[in-house]
Amino acid sequence: MKQTIIELKNVHKDYEIGNTIISAVEAVDLKINHGDFIAIVGPSGSGKSTMMNLIGALDLATEGDIFLDNINIEHLHESELAQLRGKKIGFVFQIFNLIPTLTALENVMLPMIFQNVELEERKERATKLLDELGLGERLKHLPNELSGGERQRVALARALANDPEVILADEPTGNLDSKRSEEIAKMFVKLSKQGKTVILVTHDLDIAKYANKIYKLKDGRIVR
Repeated sequence: MKQTIIELKNVHKDYEIGNTIISAVEAVDLKINHGDFIAIVGPSGSGKSTMMNLIGALDLATEGDIFLDNINIEHLHESELAQLRGKKIGFVFQIFNLIPTLTALENVMLPMIFQNVELEERKERATKLLDELGLGERLKHLPNELSGGERQRVALARALANDPEVILADEPTGNLDSKRSEEIAKMFVKLSKQGKTVILVTHDLDIAKYANKIYKLKDGRIVR
């Protein structure tokens, strides 16, 4: 039986804009198990990005509890949250967020610096990840010398650099054509089979169908 790695209990997230309170997430209960590949789908404004920020410990809930590996992140200080994110979660974003002045290899090595990994191990681990993703001959290329699909694979390698338990991907195929999008989706399937927990936030149902479970958000609530 799979163990729960992430759990949301009666989670609400409100934002104050002027004199108005906007409810972005309402009364969400969700359990995600080790090795799950889930997709969170919904139209723009449904609360998907807010959910991602909450699950990824990038933001705290207004009300409710969020557990990551049985740790209630709502009770942690920012420095503790940063350490937890660095060890447990790898982030993949739509706009890649690669540093333009660093090579593919250097971009992947970067997160390991903050976990105090020695230089030689950083190089070895980053080289292995890029090679596994078919970028062994692109190590010294800058982001602007890579295609969109290659840049997204570099971003995925960077997300895996600290061997996180959870991969959190926010619209990771939004800037890719259908062929490259399918490649990335299949990589997530492979990672899930290897025991990683993959959480995909997307509006693209063609990509979401690769997930084992799909949760639909509407007006900040899970409706399916």
